[in-house]
Amino acid sequence: TVKLGPSSPLSLMVCACDLMLLGDITWGLSMEDQDYYLQEIINRNHYYSFPDPEEDFSPFTEQPREEEMEPPAETEEYPRFRPGKKELKSKKNSRKDKSNLEAPPAKNGNRRGEKNKKSSERTPDGDFERRSTYEDSKESCPPLGLETLKISDFQLHASTVKRYGLGAHRARLNIQAGVNENDFYDGAWCAGRNDPHQWIEVDARRLTKFTGVITQGRNSLWLSDWVTSYKVMVSNDSHAWVTVKNASGDMIFEGNSEKEIPVLNELPVPLVARYIRINPRTWYDEGSICMRLEILGCPLPDPNNYYHRRNEMTTTDNLDFKHHNYKEMRQLMKVVNEMCPNITRIYNIGKSHQGLKLYAVEISDNPGEHEVGEPEFRYMAGAHGNEVLGRELLLLLMQFMCQEYLAGNPRIIRLIEDTRIHLLPSVNPDGYEKAYEVGSELGGWSLGRWTQDGIDINNNFPDLNTLLWEAEDRKKVPRKVPNHHIPIPEWYLSENATVAVETRAVIAWMEKIPFVLGGNLQGGELVVAYPYDMVRSTWKTQEHTPTPDDHVFRWLAYSYASTHRLMTDARRRVCHTEDFQKEDGTVNGASWHTVAGSINDFSYLHTNCFELSIYVGCDKYPHESELPEEWENNRESLIVFMEQVHRGIKGMVRDQHGKGIPNAIISVEGVNHDIRTASDGDYWRLLNPGEYVVTAKAEGYTVSTKNCAVGYDMGATRCDFTISKTNLARIKEIMEKFGKQPISLSLRRLRQRARQRRQQYRRPVRL
Repeated sequence: TVKLGPSSPLSLMVCACDLMLLGDITWGLSMEDQDYYLQEIINRNHYYSFPDPEEDFSPFTEQPREEEMEPPAETEEYPRFRPGKKELKSKKNSRKDKSNLEAPPAKNGNRRGEKNKKSSERTPDGDFERRSTYEDSKESCPPLGLETLKISDFQLHASTVKRYGLGAHRARLNIQAGVNENDFYDGAWCAGRNDPHQWIEVDARRLTKFTGVITQGRNSLWLSDWVTSYKVMVSNDSHAWVTVKNASGDMIFEGNSEKEIPVLNELPVPLVARYIRINPRTWYDEGSICMRLEILGCPLPDPNNYYHRRNEMTTTDNLDFKHHNYKEMRQLMKVVNEMCPNITRIYNIGKSHQGLKLYAVEISDNPGEHEVGEPEFRYMAGAHGNEVLGRELLLLLMQFMCQEYLAGNPRIIRLIEDTRIHLLPSVNPDGYEKAYEVGSELGGWSLGRWTQDGIDINNNFPDLNTLLWEAEDRKKVPRKVPNHHIPIPEWYLSENATVAVETRAVIAWMEKIPFVLGGNLQGGELVVAYPYDMVRSTWKTQEHTPTPDDHVFRWLAYSYASTHRLMTDARRRVCHTEDFQKEDGTVNGASWHTVAGSINDFSYLHTNCFELSIYVGCDKYPHESELPEEWENNRESLIVFMEQVHRGIKGMVRDQHGKGIPNAIISVEGVNHDIRTASDGDYWRLLNPGEYVVTAKAEGYTVSTKNCAVGYDMGATRCDFTISKTNLARIKEIMEKFGKQPISLSLRRLRQRARQRRQQYRRPVRL
């Protein structure tokens, strides 16, 4: 009897024969028909072996596209990882051999080093070899994608887990725990035991050049758990592991000093392997072994693996895919304006707390003027300064629309000619600059979220919901409190009110322009939230609270979510704790979490504009390398949502002389929410397809009612009104013309009736 050990020659021969037979069976299938894991077995030799140092790599070297080529050193302005201040800085380890060290981390994770300077890379078997394909070891690698969910749950493994909700699948940078921190959605991976033998590993599924590790502690309201030091190991087969070393032995990396601020540690030299493992050595004395992490790594070119080639995201749009600070944002706007001067205009709506101007770009065939009958649309982003993806999407959108207009794209031309579009990329530039300073991976979940004076713009608007609902409960509607255009309370307008200057600027902007539809882009989730954002029941934190236009808002939300590449994908992993698939990637804001004074509720109750919050990505601050894919995810949705401004009815309200009547009220039967005409008498009322009874009325004018039908085809139905002045209004005009005070007919009638009653009482009674 011969016992076969895992490493015996006979067992290896048997395995080799099995793989040869398996290969003969499967190579006859097309690549599309082969199971991914079967492909991995077939290509196992590619993963587990390293080429000879003398081997020529040129056939597998990917040639960069022209736009990806490095610019000359003197013109280099790439966003970079940058060491933060105090706790934010990456923890460096003292190393004797300085020749193999990477350049200091720079902000945004893109580092560029000296060209043509070769360095050594270590392979998991401990040997150093020079790889001609990757001569520039100074170039930093982007995140593998734990935070952005590119790394699936199946690629994360751990030695032990405390419970399912603290499993390896929760070990993602910046992942947020649920409110209850239950068994399913907790805020980290936590080991089942507190000892130095625990580990968590990531399977990159292909050869990868690992360059660094970013760690956090556990996201929890109640507990304090984080790892204070750890080792890093790499492997080709997940069985034989090599520990990262320095001159004195195994390298111990310094971890976290609290649970939320990310800490970056760079490897002394890049390591090429498939697996990477983190082995905690020490942890917070009063806590447990708990970690959230991100791995920095560059996947090596793998032309033999169909699975990865099939899923690589590319874009053909020639746009500026980078993170733009304030100066670069202004410059980009200027470039777009110079390219398309006939359809663009740059203006600012006010200033931030630190004096930075809030710049907007208008895109229209007649920029600078409101055209009668043409609806106004707005996108804004960056109310939370650290949610930067929305900001970059709007900068990409203005570039795209300019280029497509010049190229003669009929869809974009029609949209620009029929709509006045406003793009405000950065509502909170002060907060953005804080997040930008430390970079995409080191900012954490909240740095830069608030304004310079510590205010959350997203819920800094007047609470008009309470005014409306209290009036409805007391039966004061509609005489004392209208169901629309509810005035701002006087206390809010006072100088002592806690209101950000950015919020006041946005309110003035909203009141000045007759916006019809708007979207504010946010980050940290993948969902479209529609109002109301505030619950009506005071004792609840979550409650479905629909507006009178709930069906319209549902459609608007779905129009964005359904055309996004991921929002309605039932197979995708939830970002944090919430699964929004039951409503196809949409949610009523109040049923998610209540917010008093949200921009959506204020816009709906104070202006004509229907506003929605669009959460465009799980990662608030994605790495620069992710921007092309995020643009592809959102591009169609951004355009489709703008087109919805042309759904419903529109028209003019005029007097008998053909003059437009401003501030006339447009009511739809069965919908307890009205809108008003703009200064020229034109209006737009968003409605879903159907037949509606619509009424136009204005003070001093007669009431006019019509039946208006909304079809399924894009384009608002024309529904005009002509109303005449009432007799009282005419008498007032005549009296004012001749300098006399008008007499109230109703008061005169009351007095006449009183005299008649008195005369009846005075008549003698005949016996």
